Amino acid sequence: MIEAKIFMKPLDFLRTVKVELDKVVWPTRDQTIKLTTIVILVTLIVGFFIGGIDLLLTKLTELLLNR
Repeated sequence: MIEAKIFMKPLDFLRTVKVELDKVVWPTRDQTIKLTTIVILVTLIVGFFIGGIDLLLTKLTELLLNR
């Protein structure tokens, strides 16, 4: 009896997972492509911005230390 309960818990969990996944509204292919493009562009912009600040601060530090 106890052994049967041990094996039923994972099955109950998997059934619940399937029910929840059936409720998910998945994005369309076009939505996925557009949102992925936006994420890549924002990542590149932020990366260049941080890189620019890093370069500026590096040059400023070199200028102040080489006086």
